[in-house]
Amino acid sequence: MTATSHRGSSRIFIWALFVLFLTFSWPLYQLVRFAWGSELYSHVILIPFVSAYLVWLKRPQLGWSGIRLGRLWPIIAFSAGTGFFIWYFIEQSSPTPQLQDTLALAVYALVLFLTGICCWLLSRATLRAVAFPLGFLLCLAPFPLAVEAGVETLLQHGSSIVAQTFFQIIGTPVFREGTVFRLPGFNMQVAPECSGIHSTLALFITSLVAGQLLLRSNWSRSVLALSVLPIALLRNGLRVTTIGELCVRIGPEMIDSYIHRHGGPIFFAISLIPFSLLLLLLLKFDRAENRPIPPHR
Repeated sequence: MTATSHRGSSRIFIWALFVLFLTFSWPLYQLVRFAWGSELYSHVILIPFVSAYLVWLKRPQLGWSGIRLGRLWPIIAFSAGTGFFIWYFIEQSSPTPQLQDTLALAVYALVLFLTGICCWLLSRATLRAVAFPLGFLLCLAPFPLAVEAGVETLLQHGSSIVAQTFFQIIGTPVFREGTVFRLPGFNMQVAPECSGIHSTLALFITSLVAGQLLLRSNWSRSVLALSVLPIALLRNGLRVTTIGELCVRIGPEMIDSYIHRHGGPIFFAISLIPFSLLLLLLLKFDRAENRPIPPHR
């Protein structure tokens, strides 16, 4: 491509982005307001800045020259984005629209349209460089309400099973019915708000960014991201066990103690220990795998 065609492509790209973000200005404004007032989705405001930083790190690999994808991938992305955009308007016009669901649909449509623009105008090499930052923008979307409820239920019941195992290991008599624990002189329940979904989501996003910045192979990045669920269940199970033991050993009033009401950051910090150890182990394997083989003499 000539310098003139490069300038033409860059102008088209800038104008396409301008039109895209202008079109989605209202749902983006709603998203910022929603995230600002949400404890679970407060991270959303930082996602574009993290994504932009990851693109900036890849700047030596960016350029307009090179082989581009065929027409198929932009068509697929634009078609899927149009589908989500229509779905967004249908949800918006329903008698009782759910803001969280409509915002999720708007973000999916936005990211798909943006992907279509990139597939249309950027070279394959540039697309490979920006693939993760582009996909990372999906973290802008809040969970649809049904998905959020499903994740809470999974964490709630999984943590209850882990806590029961911990109680049995330390020898505390326990009888569990679902998420209700019957302990000596005290009963307690792992409520949905005690599922640990906030810290689990924070750890998952951390795993994605840490894997991209520190690890080289896709398998090690996948292992790090997939480790978040078992670590989250162990963390929350430990928290439930600790609170239950305090209530049994000291008194039921410990259910209103600091460690129950405000102990989330403490147990999140504890969960960073196995997460960090796994990351160090993966770094070691990653470096060994990518170490150049010395030539034979």
